[in-house]
Amino acid sequence: MRQFETSRIVSHSAENMFDLVADIECYPDFVPLCSKLRIVDETTDGDIGVKIADMSVAFKALSETFRCKVTEDRMANEIVVEYLDGPFRSLRNVWTFTDTDPGKSKVHFFIAYEFKSRMLQMVAGAVFDRAFSKFAEAFENRADEIYGINTPSA
Repeated sequence: MRQFETSRIVSHSAENMFDLVADIECYPDFVPLCSKLRIVDETTDGDIGVKIADMSVAFKALSETFRCKVTEDRMANEIVVEYLDGPFRSLRNVWTFTDTDPGKSKVHFFIAYEFKSRMLQMVAGAVFDRAFSKFAEAFENRADEIYGINTPSA
């Protein structure tokens, strides 16, 4: 099973970063390899939101679509993505958000995945690894675009 994990301090609140990651319909605009995303079901129970989504990823001639369950726990500042159907044997992705200094937060990103097909694992594994290593940066750059770049006061 392949996995990637990173933490970053960003110049945006945990709430803003949570909102950005939870806005999955915008992923095709800035997430590496994401070519299309469609929410097929959505429920909310208090501070817990659940979305079932089909995400299409594309790289050169390779294109795959998979279904996942996205659980957004606002009280815990955590978003968990669980694999439901598609080319993976397993996929689990966890985002956590923690406020640090005023206007800053720590964003932690973890993903573990394995393709069903050894051939697909060999062909796409390295491409996915590179893309996942750029995810946290892509979200930070998107936050800068949406919320502006916070600079320390003099």
